[in-house]
Amino acid sequence: MVTKALKTTASCPVETTLKVLSGRWKVLIIQFLLERPRRFGELSRCLGPVSARSLTKQLRELEEDGIIIRKDFEQISPKVEYSVSELGKMAEPILHAMAVLGEALESRMEKSSRTSK
Repeated sequence: MVTKALKTTASCPVETTLKVLSGRWKVLIIQFLLERPRRFGELSRCLGPVSARSLTKQLRELEEDGIIIRKDFEQISPKVEYSVSELGKMAEPILHAMAVLGEALESRMEKSSRTSK
C-alpha cells in the first residue's frame, strides 16, 4: 500500500517510485536488505552516520509503502528483523541500473577533471 501522501501527489508511476525511494537512506537500506534480512543495529552499522531517529523514520516509511517487512519475534529480549518484500525486490534492477549509471558518471567526471587541468 502506497502512503496516502503519495496517492494524492504523484502524477505518474515513475514519480511514485521516486517518491517512495527518495530519502537520504532508503536506497541504501533496500540495498543492504536485498542481501539478507537485518536487525536495526546491523542496519545502523552498515549505514554509518545515520541517527536512530532518521533510520526509524525511513524504515517505517518503507514498511508503510510495502517495500520492506518488519518481523517482531515477540520475545522477552525484543528482537525485530527487517527484510525486503516481494514488491521491494522489484527495486533490485533499478538499483543495479543506478549503480551502472553512477559508475559511468563518475568516470566521465574524472576524465573531465583531468582534461580541465
